[in-house]
Order: sequence, then structure tokens, then C-alpha cells
Amino acid sequence: MLDIIGIMKVLPHRYPFLLIDRILEMDNGKRIVGMKNVTFNEPFFQGHFPDYPIMPGVLLIEAMAQAGGVLAFLSYEPERVKDKNFYFSSIDKVKFRKPVLPGDQVRFEVEVIKHRSFLWRFSGKAFVGESLVAEGELQGIISNK
Repeated sequence: MLDIIGIMKVLPHRYPFLLIDRILEMDNGKRIVGMKNVTFNEPFFQGHFPDYPIMPGVLLIEAMAQAGGVLAFLSYEPERVKDKNFYFSSIDKVKFRKPVLPGDQVRFEVEVIKHRSFLWRFSGKAFVGESLVAEGELQGIISNK
């Protein structure tokens, strides 16, 4: 539905901090499904951890927030969010269930809990295959740059 070029038109993030590669599904104002291919070339694997590389959990949460940001932005008319950014503002109820390893493909499923004006609250889950690897509630706001 949206490739990396389309994602970069919505989010200001760039390598090495753009953490979603593709949007697979989206229902405006309600739900989004994104994906990341995790490779051994990721810069965080050099230090996390050299003998047992795992993707940092905080980056899984950041990727969920990025997917939520895409959903929020694309749920408005483009002129309404022109010259604005989506700022991640809080996390709650986060749990990390299993490690994410090089070679994994992570699917992020993010659903809107509520939103009012430019404030958005999401429930996010990260999966590798059918296994839940992380989950939490996220909040962000669309605001001026």
C-alpha cells in the first residue's frame, strides 16, 4: 500500500532512524499495519549485543509510533497537516515478550484508541510471524515543526 518512498513523504525520519519499511494495510483514522525487515547491518547490532544481536525494545516501540504517525498524518487532508510533524509523547503498558533477531520481519499492528483534534492514542503490537514480541499504548500529537 505504501513503500519506503511514500513513507518518507509522510515522516521526517531518515536512516538510521526510519524504522518501518512498508505500510501493508491502512484504514484511515482507525488502524495501520506496517513492516520492518531486520538485517544484521542495522547500526544498533554493533553494541546490542555483539555476541547475541537483538533489536532494542525501545526501537520496536519507536517503530510502532512511526506507524501511528503515518496513520495520523494520512487521516487528514494534506493541507491540514502541511508543515507539521508527529511527535511521540508518551508510552504506557509496554511489554517485551521475545527478542527480535537479525533476519526477522516485524509486523506492527497499530489501532486508534482515541483521537481528538491532533492528539492521538494508539494500541500497538509487534509480531514476528505469529509470535507477539512487544506491545504497548502510545500517544502522539501533530504540531508545528
